[in-house]
Amino acid sequence: MLVKDYQGRCWLVYLFLLQISWDVVVCQLHYVIPEEAKHGTFVGRIAQDLGLQMSEMNSRMLRIVSRDEKQYFQVNLQNGILFVKDIIDRELICPGMPVCVISLQVIVDNPVQMYRVDIEIEDINDNYPIFFANEYIVSISETRHQGSRFSLEGAVDADVGTNSVTNYELSSNDYFILEFTKYIQQIRTLELVLKKPLDREKIPFYNLTLMAFDGGKPKLSGTTQLVITVEDVNDNAPTFDQPFYQCSVIEHAPIGTFVYKLNATDLDQGKNGEISYDFSKLVPEHVKTCFSLDKHTGEIKVKGEVDFEARNMYEIQIDATDNGDPSLVGYCKVLVTITDINDNPPELTVTSLSVPVPEDAPQGTTVAIVSVHDRDSGANGRITCYISEPSTFKIIPAFAGDFSFTVDAPLDRETKSEYEVLITAKDEGSPALSVSKIIKVEISDVNDNAPEFLQSANTIFIKENNPPGSHIYTVSASDPDINQNSFITYSISESTVNGISLSSFISINPENGNLFALLSFDYEQLTYFQFEVKASDAGLPPLSGYLTIHIFILDVNDNAPFFSPLSGSTEIIKSLKSAQAGSLVAKITAVDLDSGYNALISYEFKKPLLSLPFQISQKTGEIKLIRSFMESDGEEFRLVVVAQDHGEPSMSTVMPITISLVDSEEDLKVDNQNLNEKEDEFTSANVYLVISICSISSIFLISLIAFTVLRWQKYRDEVNELKESYKVCSNTVGSWIYSQQSQYRLYLNSLQRNDLIVFTPNCPQSSENGGNSNLSEQGTETNSSFKVR
Repeated sequence: MLVKDYQGRCWLVYLFLLQISWDVVVCQLHYVIPEEAKHGTFVGRIAQDLGLQMSEMNSRMLRIVSRDEKQYFQVNLQNGILFVKDIIDRELICPGMPVCVISLQVIVDNPVQMYRVDIEIEDINDNYPIFFANEYIVSISETRHQGSRFSLEGAVDADVGTNSVTNYELSSNDYFILEFTKYIQQIRTLELVLKKPLDREKIPFYNLTLMAFDGGKPKLSGTTQLVITVEDVNDNAPTFDQPFYQCSVIEHAPIGTFVYKLNATDLDQGKNGEISYDFSKLVPEHVKTCFSLDKHTGEIKVKGEVDFEARNMYEIQIDATDNGDPSLVGYCKVLVTITDINDNPPELTVTSLSVPVPEDAPQGTTVAIVSVHDRDSGANGRITCYISEPSTFKIIPAFAGDFSFTVDAPLDRETKSEYEVLITAKDEGSPALSVSKIIKVEISDVNDNAPEFLQSANTIFIKENNPPGSHIYTVSASDPDINQNSFITYSISESTVNGISLSSFISINPENGNLFALLSFDYEQLTYFQFEVKASDAGLPPLSGYLTIHIFILDVNDNAPFFSPLSGSTEIIKSLKSAQAGSLVAKITAVDLDSGYNALISYEFKKPLLSLPFQISQKTGEIKLIRSFMESDGEEFRLVVVAQDHGEPSMSTVMPITISLVDSEEDLKVDNQNLNEKEDEFTSANVYLVISICSISSIFLISLIAFTVLRWQKYRDEVNELKESYKVCSNTVGSWIYSQQSQYRLYLNSLQRNDLIVFTPNCPQSSENGGNSNLSEQGTETNSSFKVR
């Protein structure tokens, strides 16, 4: 039964040591070096083993990070060799540990990568076995039987494994031998065994040398003296019901918490059978500060602070001493395991934070490495790391205890230029503990926005005769980027106006977008043109936006009317003496190169006489008889016709005419024939000029329709009045052209559509007597027309 219980305890200790050594396996590189290695000792070719190129060592800023305060290792950035920086004392950093591992983090940037390297420190045999005393006095009753056993205090060795105490030897004698038991390759009990009965009267004492050896190469040893006194009293030592006890207590248990109750018995009677319990001299002081032992009852209780993270197991040796003379001692060991509770929140640190992050960073870009650690064990030490709220970033596991903080969604600096991300690390204890940390991530700008105008097109109205070099407009674009990516310059796209380069007409200030007219515009030559303004930023590569500018030239009253056909002297008009009142004598036509009100003409006689038989229409220029001719009127009338436009200020011109009276219609026919010849000459020479003038006027009127309805309504009323006034064909070519003004507007619209225009004047034929003065009386209407093919 004792053997099975002992084997069970062995398995528990094996499992414990397996958990300790498990972390050695979970790594990317594992090196082994002996302790006490000098500075410069080669550890491993870390760059080659991690698959890094030598050229990347400096450019990617390779560095190692250790959780220990002291840095024991260093990397040569020239050859990628990991070497020892400071001498390592294994017994100092891993006291009593079977496996000693120093974990390093190897971090490189651009992109950020992290590797884990574990370096196992091998124990060397640099410590001698040591006994606690130079001399041990052992009292043995002469009544003890052969085979009696006496526990001895063994030696201790700071080394571990085979370098610790592996063997004992006793100086040669006939009465005593040594026996010791091993537990997990270490000697746990040391006993002196009596080979044959003692006889105090023959030999009252024995002086023996006890030697302890370790298993190192070379072997080291320590010695002490055993002084054995033979007594003839109290020949039974107290004994425990089992030599090894196991129990557990929760960490941070309150003072006074019951741990275990020991039980020892003594076969002696009376005073020799009275037992008192006490800690062995081998028990360290820190154990005595944590636990108390009742001398009479053997109860072990909590005395001080018990912390799992400071020490998770205590091995306590207990002595049971009787009150005999001399007293005898029984021994046992108590293994107290500390049960972990979740009393430590996770520790969270951020390393290799790469900020600012470009706004065009792809999804998956590593921003930082987040390292978490929990001093607790088991579920209390298992940690999950997450971002508390939905975010543009995410946390993904990298290695044991490390997480990558990466970009998880497209970034836009113009929408959000800085993020404050709350990262939380939470363990799986009950209740769970957590820690949070805010990471500020700045977003850097890239040139991903082209300059933009408020509108895609703008319209500018410029009065003709403007001063050259005058400021006409200011364009303005905006760019949501910053710094050089938002610095805008303006330029004008190359184009031509009527075959002339646009740069001859317009210039722009590249810095502020001010537009200037380089010449004085003439409405009669140019009424409209357009061009594009380009706004470019200073990014790499630069981006551009465009604005179409429509420029309309506004007419001013800078042209006086002129009469058509042009005549260098007085115009002679003939009329029948027999003409009746209301007859049409002639129609005077004047033309103005301006447009709108500036081209609307009214007619009147200059200083007319009250007795004058003629009257001129203010709107149409028709001269009619207001009474029949009388003999007192004479043979001819000399008149001056004034044509005046409606501009501000108005302009006018005069033309002298002579109305000559004839007796017969034959004389009138001869005159009309000569007039027709002049009309043909006028038509062939000037009709295109008149059409061009009307076309220019029509373009301006059409453009105004798009921007002001009121002005168009006014103009339409004026045109309707003109149509009512010009329904009669004139006997002169000039009057005929003026009556067709509305038809010329149709001609202009067709020109803009590149249609073929056929002009067909449909005037009623004159009567056989050659007179057409009765057209208005008969109510005949002229119907000249344009046909569009």
